Amino acid sequence: MSESKPWHRSYAPGVPHYLKIEEITLSRALTRSTAKRAGMPAMNYMGREITYSELEALVNRFARALLALGVAPGDKVALVLPNLPQMTVAVYAAFRVGAVVVPNNPLYTERELAYQLNDSGATVAVVLDLLLPRMLSLKEKTGVKKIVTCHINDFLPFPKKQIYPLVKKKMYRKIAPQENVFRFTDLLKQHPDTPVEELSSWEDVAAILYTGGTTGASKGVMLTHANISANVQQFAAWLPGVKEGEKLLAVYPYFHSAGFTAMQNFALWAGLTALIVPRPDPASVAKMVKQYQPDYLPGVPTIYAGLLANKDFTSMDLSFIKGFFAGASPLPPDIYNRLMQLTGKPIIDVYGLTESTPIATASPWKGKIKPGTVGLPVPNTDIKIVDIETGTKEMPAGEAGEILIKGPQVMRGYYRNPEETEQTLRDGWLYTGDIGFIDGEGYLSVIDRRKDLIIAGGFNVYPTEVDNVLSAHPAVQEACTVGVPDQYRVETVISFVVPRSGETLSEAELIRYCKENMAAYKVPRKIHFIDELPKSAIGKILRRELREKAMERAGS
Repeated sequence: MSESKPWHRSYAPGVPHYLKIEEITLSRALTRSTAKRAGMPAMNYMGREITYSELEALVNRFARALLALGVAPGDKVALVLPNLPQMTVAVYAAFRVGAVVVPNNPLYTERELAYQLNDSGATVAVVLDLLLPRMLSLKEKTGVKKIVTCHINDFLPFPKKQIYPLVKKKMYRKIAPQENVFRFTDLLKQHPDTPVEELSSWEDVAAILYTGGTTGASKGVMLTHANISANVQQFAAWLPGVKEGEKLLAVYPYFHSAGFTAMQNFALWAGLTALIVPRPDPASVAKMVKQYQPDYLPGVPTIYAGLLANKDFTSMDLSFIKGFFAGASPLPPDIYNRLMQLTGKPIIDVYGLTESTPIATASPWKGKIKPGTVGLPVPNTDIKIVDIETGTKEMPAGEAGEILIKGPQVMRGYYRNPEETEQTLRDGWLYTGDIGFIDGEGYLSVIDRRKDLIIAGGFNVYPTEVDNVLSAHPAVQEACTVGVPDQYRVETVISFVVPRSGETLSEAELIRYCKENMAAYKVPRKIHFIDELPKSAIGKILRRELREKAMERAGS
């Protein structure tokens, strides 16, 4: 990649058009940076600071523990943990011994976890101790042979109130000692922190991250050490003003690609202190913002919407915040405008997929920000828009089509799924399934998921556009629009709306409002009012669940 691209002219000062990627795995980079940052805090967990030198020592101890458990290069190590220090220690220890980490959502059901454990072939699982009963059951149904348990208080000097209610009370019972079940802290005590032979290799698979399954069956995305290191370096180059020692609130779950790369790995590469958020609900986030005063506050639209509805957050002095990082889905204009009015600080919208490690584009840091867009391709990344019908015709600037991505952060493929890999990776391009367009200055706008497109009466309706119109109503907190089968229109438009606290709304009022702000064919034919929208672990609205709910209501 050497030719100039339209978006290069829009880059912020100090950001290179092309970046020479250093071929160093993140495990090796941690060892290298520890000498420089030994006494600096790498993370802060509920007030407990862990320095870079402490982290390096913990990684070495746990790497030796994994070797003692029989983990060999290429073996899969499942991580069923919320955001805890043990997660980072386990990730880098597994990297160091050449193993492949498989982060799993600890909120998943036994059925969902069984699928991912079996699909990945994980033989060792590092889990929250509250989930041990579930994992013992899964041990009989999967290839997991050994389990390492972690407690939320392992790194705290005294007991703290339970902060991550993952399971029902009946699962809190004490478990008798089990064969091949080990405590994380016991394993650390059994092994020295002396250097371990570094077995991470640039081209090897480092992680298998599962897609959320919101658009179909969950797929294991194979990310190499090269993918992960390159994407971290791309993001670091995009943010030249970020300084060592600054604090980043680690809101995104580490088991999700955004948290894995942008929160956990980027923070360590850039020398930041990650303020670990075990439970990312707006009230907890607001409390941590007040207590620790982070320089950077990431979040998804639903987190920001919750914070803007939280009086503790909106009434505090937020002058310490230097910027916001939004992701998971484009930030609605209403939320963007309200955050800007509240703080006046830059809001960086980041776009990507698990398949792109995930960062592909971002708003320019200290450059020209265009609200409603997800910014520009980061260095060494190419984007093009192709027609939806054939996927081969490149669309001109301003015209919508499927978004394609090419760059060093694009995955190797889907684990044990060559058919899906062949469909998604074509001629070096990642076919995202997202619909969008690039303007004349190179800014990307994401309109919707291809699978979410509603075809009503022969017209294309993009549900996100309807959501944004509804969300701009002063009495609406959140909205989600779906299409359901219709005898006459092929599909009809249905919206789910969460009113703001204390507000009253009628369906007729909102439909009238929509008619005033968009074409008639886009206006919802039915609006359902609900208390909250279903969301994924990172706060992404689960549109498919609402579509199923709408179809059930239509059939009743």
